[in-house]
Amino acid sequence: MTITQLKYCIALAEHRNFTLAAEKSFVTQPTLSMQVQKLEEALDILIFDRSQKPIALTAVGEKIIEQAVQIVAESERMQDIVDQEKGFVGGVFRLGIIPTVMPTLLPMFLRNITNKYSALQLHIEELNTDQLLERIREGDLDAAIAATPLNEEKVIERVLYHEPFLAYVPASTTLHQKKELTSDDLSNEKMLLLEDGHCFRNNVLNLCPSKAEKETKSFTIKSGSFETLVHLANEGLGITLLPYLHTKTMTKDDQKNLRSFKAPPPARAISLIYHERKLKLQIIEAIHEVISGIVRAAIAFEDVKIISPKNRLEL
Repeated sequence: MTITQLKYCIALAEHRNFTLAAEKSFVTQPTLSMQVQKLEEALDILIFDRSQKPIALTAVGEKIIEQAVQIVAESERMQDIVDQEKGFVGGVFRLGIIPTVMPTLLPMFLRNITNKYSALQLHIEELNTDQLLERIREGDLDAAIAATPLNEEKVIERVLYHEPFLAYVPASTTLHQKKELTSDDLSNEKMLLLEDGHCFRNNVLNLCPSKAEKETKSFTIKSGSFETLVHLANEGLGITLLPYLHTKTMTKDDQKNLRSFKAPPPARAISLIYHERKLKLQIIEAIHEVISGIVRAAIAFEDVKIISPKNRLEL
């Protein structure tokens, strides 16, 4: 039994296809097939049921793969310990980011961290929160950036920054005349939301609990991007909420329609999340330091750290 054989089996269990698993493992299909078969022969069991399409795990195979993931993770920890001891920040690091954070945060830190750590190879994916958690549990991601708290077992959350929300209220709305808003001001407005699956949508519904309990016609317009929501608001179809960093890239005309909330404003915590195994911790520490330093300097609301019970946003 070898670590390589275990890695090939894990890849096959994930992709359920020999060709794809070999491609993702950067080997030929015959090589991967042979090594998987050798492991099965050594254990004298079948890990995969090849009669099914796609390939399926046998009952004992599921247990083998679960153990294989742990063994491979622990084997990687040895090199990780050496790297941490040497203070080496480099190699491949797989990072996931939620869609409502990726467009604004990535340009802020990517150049800085690659310049500071030239040996680091970041592989970045945009995924929703459920996908991030699944990939972290399976070991396919080293860490992720998501809105928290998530309260997931075996997942560590380290806050990077707290991001306030701003309301986008065009001149056609009654709220446009106000300088500051409260969450109660939103109760009678048509609210434009992101589509299901976005945690930011849950943020808005939690801020307006009366509407969260029973969605009305105000919630029939849903989109996957903040830009679309802003365009719809400009057409007089309602108002929307935006995370602070997103508003920094808006046009000056659109920024005139932004309204802040009375202190303490509603906000979301954006955190670096990773498995409790703490693999590649030195890279996680480096990423946390760079991002938190850059963003906290950019956000004007430095003291937004404690949100009142009324405005606290739980995901």
